[in-house]
Amino acid sequence: MNTLTNLENKINNAKDLDFGNIISESIELFKKVWLKGFLAVLFIMIAVGCVAFVFSILGLAPENNMLVDGVNLESFTKFYSTNALYSIPQTILASTITIAFVSAFYRICKQVVSGGNESDEYFYFFKKEYFSKVFMLGLIHAGITTLAQLLFVIPSIYVFVPLSYFAIIFANNPDLTESDIVKASFKLGNKKWLITFGTMFVTGVLAMLGFLACVVGVFFTMSLLYLPVFLIYKEVIGFEDKSEIDQIGMGEDLNY
Repeated sequence: MNTLTNLENKINNAKDLDFGNIISESIELFKKVWLKGFLAVLFIMIAVGCVAFVFSILGLAPENNMLVDGVNLESFTKFYSTNALYSIPQTILASTITIAFVSAFYRICKQVVSGGNESDEYFYFFKKEYFSKVFMLGLIHAGITTLAQLLFVIPSIYVFVPLSYFAIIFANNPDLTESDIVKASFKLGNKKWLITFGTMFVTGVLAMLGFLACVVGVFFTMSLLYLPVFLIYKEVIGFEDKSEIDQIGMGEDLNY
């Protein structure tokens, strides 16, 4: 099982990755998991939509009244900052839901690339032994996101990459503490920031092509956006399927 020190050592010694390879491997993996990704995205959209609907019914949804005082920098700044703060409860729940489903999707992707028995458990991380940790990660994710939003564009762009690693670090290291998952995510995100942002930007553009298929097609292509993070993690840290007990006596023959 990975520890934070083990993860940090692998990240510090990570090899350079090829941008083109990550893109092409993302597309190839997408061909294998597109249906699984579609279901994950669908579950996210339904769950987050339900949360938004409930908040709207309760009168707790952010107000969309930017045009009341006219469009100017002052009104936009006020609207932006007020909504960022007002949306915190909803953002916490949305972040928690997204991390849980994306982590499950990454777990499924790992089974696909490793050739193991596939178990499409999309609600795997909603189990009681994991959910409290997922909720804490959602809380941290929402807090960092809100703070970055209040600081406007550049901080939001920066934290987007490390925050994208929350789900993959958690999915493969669920025994780590929340703080260790956050530390490892920012460590990996900072180390591979440029290639992560670049590959996610390109796959995001490709995923948006789904809009050409009567808009709803984006639900089928959106999961492509998640795959560069999965592949970068795979190349930098790798997957450890064996427990520590299984590894005893294997010595130098152990492969990561």
